[in-house]
Amino acid sequence: MPIRKSIRPLWAVTVILAMTLMLGMAKAATVAYAGEVTIAAASDLNFAIKELIEEFEKQSGNKVKLSLGSSGNFFAQLQQGAPFDLYFSADIGYPRKLEEAGLTAPGTLYRYAVGRVVLWAPKSSPLDVTKGLTVLREPAIKKIAIANPKHAPYGRAAVAAMEHEQVYGDVKDRLVLGENISQAAQFIESGACDVGIIALSLAMAPAMKSAGNYWEIPADHHTPLEQGAVVMKQSKNQEIAKQFLEFMKGERGQEIMTRYGFTLPS
Repeated sequence: MPIRKSIRPLWAVTVILAMTLMLGMAKAATVAYAGEVTIAAASDLNFAIKELIEEFEKQSGNKVKLSLGSSGNFFAQLQQGAPFDLYFSADIGYPRKLEEAGLTAPGTLYRYAVGRVVLWAPKSSPLDVTKGLTVLREPAIKKIAIANPKHAPYGRAAVAAMEHEQVYGDVKDRLVLGENISQAAQFIESGACDVGIIALSLAMAPAMKSAGNYWEIPADHHTPLEQGAVVMKQSKNQEIAKQFLEFMKGERGQEIMTRYGFTLPS
């Protein structure tokens, strides 16, 4: 019995090749149109901005590279031409200075939130943080974590609040300075410090909320933590950076920011 060979007609092979080519071109086009934006953000945004980025990437198809740190350090880097597209500062004064120096995309400065500081201690601590900053005088407290006030706005707010309550002079020798507010929070969470003054946005993150207790420091105890963002003039991805800001201003972005304790701009 003769063996029958299955041979595809030439036209079928041609169609398959054409479809494969079209699919490859479509995939390449998708990759080409997807952009990437780099963000330098104050570390008080640690948890909030990661949620924002996740949602933005899903909706837009664009990618975001995030660097977290102190506002002052990023400001110094951006003055020297650091390749960030978008800058989120815990002190709006820094992006304003960049704007005045002509280093930002015109009209992009945005006051995105007002931050709050809290006194935080682990649940295992015998300290009653609801007594306020005067509790810092207790002899049992050996180390108090705050962000470095030289370049971290939340550190400056912590010092101002302690001065307002007239406890700074009594406790300044027990202060442990974190490079940024996230590091200060890690010092307390890890047990390296007994108590600390950190951002409300960090205290409200699930891990810290379940691990400790906090007391909100009254807003009039320090200069308002007005926070600002700006798109950098040297950015090659200005449109994507502007899209991210618009997403933050939208309903979903505002819901995320509110959930982490930020007061939103009117």
